[in-house]
Amino acid sequence: MMRIGVAGVGLIGRQHLDAIERAQGVTVSAVFDPALKEHVPWACTDSLSDLAAQSDGVILAVPNHLHASMTLSLIDAHCPILIEKPLTATAAEGAEVVAAAEKADVPILVGHHRRHNPLTAKAHQIIADGTLGAVTTVQGTCWLPKPDSYYAQAWRQGAGAGPLFINLIHDIDLLMYLCGPITHVQAMENNAVRGAKAEEVTVATLRFASGALGTVNLSDVALGPWSWELTAGENPAYPKTDQSSYLIGGTKGALSLPNLSLWTQKDGPDWWAPMDQTRVPLPLSDPLKDQIEHFAQVIEGNAPPLVSGADGLRAVHVIEAIKSAAGSGQLVAVG
Repeated sequence: MMRIGVAGVGLIGRQHLDAIERAQGVTVSAVFDPALKEHVPWACTDSLSDLAAQSDGVILAVPNHLHASMTLSLIDAHCPILIEKPLTATAAEGAEVVAAAEKADVPILVGHHRRHNPLTAKAHQIIADGTLGAVTTVQGTCWLPKPDSYYAQAWRQGAGAGPLFINLIHDIDLLMYLCGPITHVQAMENNAVRGAKAEEVTVATLRFASGALGTVNLSDVALGPWSWELTAGENPAYPKTDQSSYLIGGTKGALSLPNLSLWTQKDGPDWWAPMDQTRVPLPLSDPLKDQIEHFAQVIEGNAPPLVSGADGLRAVHVIEAIKSAAGSGQLVAVG
């Protein structure tokens, strides 16, 4: 059995621990969390170094500001890492981490778990095959009405801990996986409801390297069914809706996700002609479990990380550019 340690036993850490229980060929070696005040059913260690010594690989599920220092410690211990997104709190830290991992030949898998969903692979195939023609425009929505209890932990109200780094970074990673790199952004944001440092609403326009343009609309103070969490059915904790969160348009067709509805015309494009809708059937998946099983393959050296440190760093660069654009009101180049 592959021994997986978990650093951080908060909300996402417990989801990873549950995923290890569902996965094949892996087991929990121990957990490490100095803030833990309750009894847990896993062996606990007193330090990150002890956790690394007991494990074949470690999952980092700690607050964002700890990612860089803890990842560097695990790299020094030559311990493979699954690091929950974002890769690091800043792009500068991320570049240091990626360089250190490459130098030490320690694999890093970044926890953008949506990449492990079969519907993501299918959407990628549809776009890569040219079914949509040239992608010209993209629209993403991430409305997550979080309860006040979510913000009971003070760090979640601080700068860098808002929904941009916690939630939208998933969407950014996935949109780049499907449509290519983002090169420039413009954005606006506000925090008028809670008034904390963390942003509450962000709207950004995106320019992709291909020339396609897109928008993303993010809010954790808007009630609505339009987010990947509420539409993909990946996590049973979220009540699934029948809506979409992404629309991807091309010269020959359009695709909505995650319901995988493909829109085409036999003699199009022609706005007077009817469109054909095709639903691509795929069963619901368990991407957190699949991510754990992939991590085991990475540890064994049988597969490269599906989401590399460089991929994770690219997403952090885009989020930083969005924050910069929102603050300056200017067009900002990514990276």
